[in-house]
Parts: sequence; structure tokens; C-alpha cells
Amino acid sequence: EGEKVEARYRGKARYYAGRIRSDNRDGTYDVDYDDGEKERGVQAELIKSLEGGGGGEAVSSSGFREGEKVEARYRGKARYYPGRIRSDNRDGTYDVDYDDGEKERGVQAELIKSLDGGGGGGAARGGGSSSGFREGEKVEARYRGKARYYPGRIRSDNRDGT
Repeated sequence: EGEKVEARYRGKARYYAGRIRSDNRDGTYDVDYDDGEKERGVQAELIKSLEGGGGGEAVSSSGFREGEKVEARYRGKARYYPGRIRSDNRDGTYDVDYDDGEKERGVQAELIKSLDGGGGGGAARGGGSSSGFREGEKVEARYRGKARYYPGRIRSDNRDGT
């Protein structure tokens, strides 16, 4: 509650800035928009968080799963390193076991990216497509599988996971 978000007012295509007024605990939220409008029962997949530098991910309470493949910014530095979620601390932080043998406790969720296909990273995916992404959605992707992520938008869903 009080989290800065962008939400698709009445399910339309455009996102509008606002704040979460309340979590209805049924996958919907009440949103107070910055322009004064109010909306009840907004579905999570129509909301993007603007807090924590998470790249505009949809609001979700699920977060990362134990054992999930991730990349995390070791000690908050700029570079991401591969690893797995060891445990969810249930306070927005996670313990990470890195592939090189290092271990880190209390890593903030915004410093972690999921490598498991179609989820994690706090993202609530929906809409019926096979990948879970929507056309026009802003994303970060690894060009040709290389290590670096680049910003972009989903042009089309090929219905085969790509």
C-alpha cells in the first residue's frame, strides 16, 4: 500500500501514474491515480511497479522461488552474476548461492533478475499468451544470448516461447 505504480486505467492500453491504495488479496488492487481518478479491483497484470528499480515489473506478492535460476548484482555492484535463490527471507530480500561458489545473504529483489523462463523477478504474468509477455510491453533482453541485457519492447508473441 502506498507503492508508486503505473496502471492501465479501465484496462485500456495506456499506463497512468498512481499509488496502490489497497491490496484486495484476490489478485486485484485499488489504485489512486495522480490525476485524481480512483479505480477499484485493478488486476495485477495491468499494474507496473515504479519502485525499487525493478524495470517496471507487474505487482506481485510471489517474488522469486527457492532454487530458481537468477542473475544477481553481487554486493550491489553493477555486474550481474549467475546463481540460484537459496531462500526467500520474506522481507523483500533473498539469499543467493552464486555459480562461482560465493554466497550472499539479504540481496534486495531489485538486484536480481530471473533466468527461469516465463516468470520470477516479481512479475505477475497473465493474458493467455504462451510466454506471458504482451505485445508492446517494455522488457530487458539478452541479445543473441550474450551476457548483457538491453532495453526493448515485445514486438510479437510467436506462441512458441519466443
